[in-house]
Amino acid sequence: MARSHIAAALAVACVGILVTFHLISQFGLPNVGFFHFQQSSLEATASPNQIPLGPTAVRPPNTEDNGSMYLLGTGKADITGPVVEINLMGYADPNQVGSGLRQRIYSRAFIVGDLDKKEERTLYLVLDTQSGDTAVRHGILEGLKELGPEYQVYGKSNVAVTGTHSHSGPGAWLNYLLPQITSKGFDEQSYRAIVDGALLSIRRAHEGLAPGFLTVAETKIHDANINRSLYAYLANPEEERAKYQHDVDKTMTMLRFRRAEDGKDTGVLTWFPVHGTSMLGNNTLVSGDNKGVAAMLFERDMQSSREGTEDFVAGFSQANVGDTSPNVLGAYCEDGSGEKCNFQDSTCGKGNKMCHGRGPLFRKKDQGASSCLEIGRRQYVGAKALYLSMTTNNVPINGPIKSFHTYRDFSNMTVQHPNGSLVSTCPAALGYSFAAGTTDGPGAFDFKQNNPGSPNANPVWSVVRNFLREPSESQVACHAPKPILLDVGEIERPYLWTPNIVDIQVLRIGQLLIVVSPGEATTMAGRRWREHISHTASALALTSEADDENPPIVVLGGPANSYTHYIATEEEYNIQRYEGASTLYGPHTLNAYISITTSLLPYLQTNSREEHPPPGPDPPIHTNVSYNFNSKVRFDRPPFFKKFGQVLRDTKAAYQRGNTVSATFVGANPRNNLRLEGTFAAVEHLSHGSWKRVRDDTDWDLIYRWRRTSTILGTSEVELEWEVGQDDRVEGGLYRFRYFGDRKPFEGGEIEAFEGVSGVFRIE
Repeated sequence: MARSHIAAALAVACVGILVTFHLISQFGLPNVGFFHFQQSSLEATASPNQIPLGPTAVRPPNTEDNGSMYLLGTGKADITGPVVEINLMGYADPNQVGSGLRQRIYSRAFIVGDLDKKEERTLYLVLDTQSGDTAVRHGILEGLKELGPEYQVYGKSNVAVTGTHSHSGPGAWLNYLLPQITSKGFDEQSYRAIVDGALLSIRRAHEGLAPGFLTVAETKIHDANINRSLYAYLANPEEERAKYQHDVDKTMTMLRFRRAEDGKDTGVLTWFPVHGTSMLGNNTLVSGDNKGVAAMLFERDMQSSREGTEDFVAGFSQANVGDTSPNVLGAYCEDGSGEKCNFQDSTCGKGNKMCHGRGPLFRKKDQGASSCLEIGRRQYVGAKALYLSMTTNNVPINGPIKSFHTYRDFSNMTVQHPNGSLVSTCPAALGYSFAAGTTDGPGAFDFKQNNPGSPNANPVWSVVRNFLREPSESQVACHAPKPILLDVGEIERPYLWTPNIVDIQVLRIGQLLIVVSPGEATTMAGRRWREHISHTASALALTSEADDENPPIVVLGGPANSYTHYIATEEEYNIQRYEGASTLYGPHTLNAYISITTSLLPYLQTNSREEHPPPGPDPPIHTNVSYNFNSKVRFDRPPFFKKFGQVLRDTKAAYQRGNTVSATFVGANPRNNLRLEGTFAAVEHLSHGSWKRVRDDTDWDLIYRWRRTSTILGTSEVELEWEVGQDDRVEGGLYRFRYFGDRKPFEGGEIEAFEGVSGVFRIE
């Protein structure tokens, strides 16, 4: 998550906490990281940058062994919330307010269960959102209770709610105050879209449960991520770094779901670390970012193949994403010098505003859309090559289904340090470098990364900080060398700003262990965590219960369940770049996560004396007490002498491939009807005398834009754009746009649907 306008937010805080909240929503926090395509250009062939490894990290392939038979289900549903007038979640820039839609976002559900013991299930959700969240998970669990007795097998222990970490989805749905500030609070419509869509995806997965087999394999994708905080990464011990070829994890792990009845594949679930920041901070169109692109491409490919089902689901989950970036060309100064940003603190000259990471197609001034499509394509190509290699190279999953979940209060937890001493975590706090942002989304004012010890910043920020809450001496000592900017874990007015109560969860599917991380673990933090889990699982003989030739396969998924910002190693924490400054619970945060999860692994043993660990203290749920300063839709009216859906600016008569077609209509606010599982826009093709839909909201190249023309009169316009590909897969012929809208009458009453149709145009 990114924060870039935090300074202004704190400055206005001096007027009082409630006024502070309202003013901060206007001025913000710092700006950092809180379809039909032309298929021939997206062929899933292996390249030197996508190398299928098969089971090399696990054991030799066994093509005769299908592994254990499980009860498998996959499902997908629309979670696209309000695409206009709501702040986008991720960069924490109050000026980044939604203006339309490039791609709908989804919940993807993956269920694995024991054939005989119905209570032994795991449910892994992949949401096209910035993260999982305490309130969202609570809403999903409460919704499952209402679905009836057969859904009571899903609960706190076995339901994991992860986000792809997209920074271009609607915000205003999170539980705690800090991320609510730039989104002007908590919006019920945005929240319900996610919760209800997640529940629908679960229902579809559950209703489709059928016996099947699971297999796993790995590949390397070399060209889809880099380390954006290399200076901090290099602070890790040299002997530890020497164990790894790369400074970010390049491994993609894939779990394949295959139905036993007909041998068709119903889905894949992958883990690969890359930030959802391909779409830049100046983008205002909702999308699933690069992982949304990858999922769309893979699903469409498989749904039209003989191997996949018509409702095939592809989940592209995050891994240890903390210090990764999709801006693979590196960070450069956008001040005309063309120089690289300062290596230590990512500044250009005296500040960091001009330091920006560059995606593979950064020269295209399209808010990152071309680079996003390309990074998504690279993940898809690697995943498809891996999938094809699994015909002969795969590892069958064998063994029981187990899981545990507990809450732990991280505000003061004592754990053992690797050197044998006892150390403690701290109440949550954010450092000065948190406000500096990252090269994916630089911060504001005079904040810089790599800022440990005494803060190198204007002393006015100390005054503002102390007005909100001056950290105690013990808090300062606990977080050292982090200079505390926001003592968020100890501010409870008007309600908690960040979580202190943290989700701890691990899922076991045979020899596969999924560590469900509530924070963004950095590359090395994730490696250490996985390694400790693997060693402990081996020592407990967790995966040898069914087959002693199955060593543990450990993946890390997140940010999940409750967003706890970052998890850096102690060495990286001491550098105090953005990731270290955003590690909430002090320098021993990672040690605490490792200590707790490894200590609870015995609950995953088949012969465990107890089913679940103590539940721990429940976190507060703020859905009913959160503020909301987002205005409601009052009414919609057409301009004088016009009607809803009428064309204001029509298409041209003809276009070439590679052109952009556009038309503008008399519109209405799309918040009146989110059209979940539907569409706002469509392109229709005249074929054999009838109009056939060939594009809709699911397509990357069809764009829906909404613009308010008069708040007083309630008038607005909608522009539809089709970026016609240059490939000959776009069939020549006659086309037209169709716009679907819903108006809220001035005189009151029910919301009314309407449509608009453009003139006919020819693609030559």
